Amino acid sequence: MADGTARLKGAGIVNARLESRWLLAHVSGCQHSELISRGSDQVPEQTIAAFLDRLSRREGREPMQHILGTTEFYGLEFLSDARALIPRPDSEIVVEMALERISREQPAFIADLGMGSGCLLAVLLTNRPLARGEGVEASDAAATLAGENLTRLGLADRSLVHRGSWTGWQNWAEADLIISNPPYIASAEIEGLMPEVREYDPMSALDGGKDGLDAYREIIGLAAQGMKQGAWLVFEIGFDQKEAVSALLDQAGFDEITCRKDLSGNDRAIAAKRPFV
Repeated sequence: MADGTARLKGAGIVNARLESRWLLAHVSGCQHSELISRGSDQVPEQTIAAFLDRLSRREGREPMQHILGTTEFYGLEFLSDARALIPRPDSEIVVEMALERISREQPAFIADLGMGSGCLLAVLLTNRPLARGEGVEASDAAATLAGENLTRLGLADRSLVHRGSWTGWQNWAEADLIISNPPYIASAEIEGLMPEVREYDPMSALDGGKDGLDAYREIIGLAAQGMKQGAWLVFEIGFDQKEAVSALLDQAGFDEITCRKDLSGNDRAIAAKRPFV
């Protein structure tokens, strides 16, 4: 494992020792804590080969979540691979804002635009058992992954996956809450992202156009025309997009616009309500 740690450090991995242990535990089929008690055991050749294979993949900056095949998000385990954006802890703030706007005691219809892995919709439905939901996803590969995750979590009977863009989606007027983590990286900033993101996350889930706001303009415009009165719109946003997205919502007639920071102190989520008129 020491050699594995050194190799990962050489590849620029910050938590090299920890990640080396994760990989070894993964191929050994045990928990991290068991590695110490197994320290004197002879390691089978096939386990060594599997470890070296995964170590090489991580050296190439393939995300750990893809190598392990799963990741945890808001207490649930999701399949994670190159078909969709990896669920990340910052997005849990977006979920919290949405949960605060959906009653546990009343039925609700939730929509997730650009659902990717399905993590946002899955967490909302898990925590609001009277709700039903629909995810909208233009990528067939991501939509398939989302369907797999919803099925694994026992949510298939309360959810649908619409394969297509949100411009062609027809249920705007039914949703009590629409959540979205749209692409919001400015095109010119893509090249400067970490290799794990730039090389392995789908570009369609990252590139938000020249100023990173293309998806927000489109969704807010459609929502202003089609959402029912009193419904909520909840977005994940980039750390520097609070003012711009708030302005778009205000100009479109939304009110009760609220922003929340993530655990790093960066603006990360924004919610707004389509008012009663």
